[in-house]
Amino acid sequence: MRNIQERTIDASAETLGALLDRVATADDRLWPAPAWPRLVLDSGLAPGSRGGHGPIRYSVSAYEPGRRVRFLFDPALGLDGHHEFTVTAEGPERCRLTHTIDGALRGRMRIMWPLAIRWLHEALMQDLFDNAERAATGTLSRRPARRSSWVRLLRRVRAGRPVSPGSAADGFQNGALTDR
Repeated sequence: MRNIQERTIDASAETLGALLDRVATADDRLWPAPAWPRLVLDSGLAPGSRGGHGPIRYSVSAYEPGRRVRFLFDPALGLDGHHEFTVTAEGPERCRLTHTIDGALRGRMRIMWPLAIRWLHEALMQDLFDNAERAATGTLSRRPARRSSWVRLLRRVRAGRPVSPGSAADGFQNGALTDR
């Protein structure tokens, strides 16, 4: 499975790279928390640092300051592979921020990815790209990302709020996203 999300931003690669370098710090202006589970790493962006966001666990496997950070998924997740952010210059005041997931799905994740995780991931990425553009340029060149009704429903179920009286969506509540 390969999933690529990207946005071109009218800012220098150095400006965007500096934002990437502050991911998972107290000064993180990129990650869309508190709207999404905060990205936490036990040793910052140093290779070997462990953490994740919400039930999605991973460790830093490579870091090139200002250019790229790669995370290796925890095997218990059911996704064998990695995800990474890259910043690519496209001119003196224009760059591309790309997020790529590359891996093989196992166990429950073979169902959870196409049903729920993919949609939540893509919504989170659009919020992150909005944050990147706002932080780098002070504005958005487009309307802010809107969550689909499916994503809003998934977030409601994930938060443990009933969708309708008596419904529960068993298997997705309480962080049950690991392949155990």
